[in-house]
Amino acid sequence: MKPDLSMLAPCTVCPRRCGADRLAGETGFCGAGKDILVAHFGPHFGEEPPISGTRGSGNVFFSFCNLRCVFCQNYQISHEGQGNPVTLDELVEMFFSLEAMGCHNVNLVSPTPYVPFVAAAIGEAKRRGVGIPFVYNTNGYDSVEALRSLEGLVDIYLPDLKYSNPAIARKLSGAATHAPYPECARAALVEMKRQVGDLVVEDGIAKRGLIVRHLVLPGGLAGSRAALAWIAEKLGRQTSIGLMSQYLPLHRSGEHPILSRRIRQEEYDDLVSFLINNGMDNVFTQDLESAPLYVPDFGKEQPFGEGGEKAR
Repeated sequence: MKPDLSMLAPCTVCPRRCGADRLAGETGFCGAGKDILVAHFGPHFGEEPPISGTRGSGNVFFSFCNLRCVFCQNYQISHEGQGNPVTLDELVEMFFSLEAMGCHNVNLVSPTPYVPFVAAAIGEAKRRGVGIPFVYNTNGYDSVEALRSLEGLVDIYLPDLKYSNPAIARKLSGAATHAPYPECARAALVEMKRQVGDLVVEDGIAKRGLIVRHLVLPGGLAGSRAALAWIAEKLGRQTSIGLMSQYLPLHRSGEHPILSRRIRQEEYDDLVSFLINNGMDNVFTQDLESAPLYVPDFGKEQPFGEGGEKAR
């Protein structure tokens, strides 16, 4: 089990291509260096129904992130870097532990900074007999080159398509000017679709394929209609979509007045109607009232409460 670390020195693992020599001890824009940092792992019940199922998704929460969303609900780990270093062998053992716990899958949350390690760990785990699917759960700001190194390893892609407007993506999430978020995320989603196709569900549980998530922001800031229309046109109307209503004014949202409120029911309902009217009915929805249940506290042993349970 030897990872190909060539993308880390200089670092070109994500579209930002910050160029840090992570193998020499430098940290990238994201904050990640030469170590794998994991903040928490365990069963999780807050994903889309075919991902969480009845026994939970086996989430592995990696520390750090290549975006800087001002409203990030996981900022304790994605921005502040809470977490502990683990070896590749320990990461593989986590995968086996999650399978032994009865989880339906191994769900790698924010794995982008660690793609070379993740590829090696999945490959080793599959070689040694892990039999549940691997989920790549990402903000969508991934490079096609890095994704291609995961072909045949990742079974289910669970990316965000956060924005339609590159200027908004820069302002709210710190996406790079030279690597516009919408352009990069769209290329990444096309590659993901090429690798795994549409979602395949057996007995209520996802086995393979793509689910695209979109978080609705107040005042239409995310450019939701354009994002959903692009999915319909380029990925197909049969594409499975997680339309998220869970936005809360957290972290640094107060710096932007329009982000100081939750979304309104009519804002969300308008998008549900838009999807239905455009023939897109493979949609997972959320109740607005459940939004606080999705906020973790990574300062606790159980960030999501006892058993990792969150309603969806």
